[in-house]
Amino acid sequence: MRSGLIAALLSGLGLVVGSFLNVVIYRLPHGASVAWPASHCTSCRRPLRWYENVPIVSWIALRGRCRTCHARISVQYPLVEAATAALFLAAYYAFGLTPLLPVRLAFACAMIVLFAIDLEHQILPNEITLPGIVIGLALSIFLPPGWKSSMLGMLVGGLFPFLIAEIYLRVRGREGMGMGDFKMLAMVGAFLGWPLVWVTLILACVLGIVIGGGVLLLSRRGMATRIPFGTFIAVAALVCAYAEPSVIRWYQHAVQAYLAWAGLAS
Repeated sequence: MRSGLIAALLSGLGLVVGSFLNVVIYRLPHGASVAWPASHCTSCRRPLRWYENVPIVSWIALRGRCRTCHARISVQYPLVEAATAALFLAAYYAFGLTPLLPVRLAFACAMIVLFAIDLEHQILPNEITLPGIVIGLALSIFLPPGWKSSMLGMLVGGLFPFLIAEIYLRVRGREGMGMGDFKMLAMVGAFLGWPLVWVTLILACVLGIVIGGGVLLLSRRGMATRIPFGTFIAVAALVCAYAEPSVIRWYQHAVQAYLAWAGLAS
């Protein structure tokens, strides 16, 4: 009973936090304050009443349109709220009521914001990634993965992809990854440590090739079209954060299998 109550409360908290994340996702790329003014219709600018701001329920009740000007309200709003609630609930079952729980919740919120902003605007705001690096390193002094793993994860996440991208730029003459991707990976490394940041990068690349490449082929866009890589980093980082034991076991087995294959090949 107590466990179910806590799960329900965290899910409700996730809905409320998700509503705020929608504000951040919309305003941050435009350089607007996330605290003022109060929530309003982005078309007619009318301030919203409290009953128009109830997570998910209001969007359904309003049928996805503003009550005054009838402008469409993006489906992104209920999706972000539902995703945040689901991640809050999953975090409770993954980490329990431990000091690591609020850290992983904050990390999940950052990943949701970066996912959505990069998907729409193809930018990864410094306001999220740079403080995230510092916070991840600071928290690692007291909590997993420990400051050494966090520091190594930050360096691997930020510097290794940068070197690969620099080589790609010099060989191909065009940019393969943006600076925002390096900062985001450094943040992931600071929070998750080594080797999870490495697995995050591998998984993000696989997702980018399979999903991003598939979308480009279906849309018949050129392969030079920029793929919002931060969206795939966010998904991969959340998988690694929430399923760490399974991910670590998979990584160890993959390394052992590769070493065995390399030994046979030689």
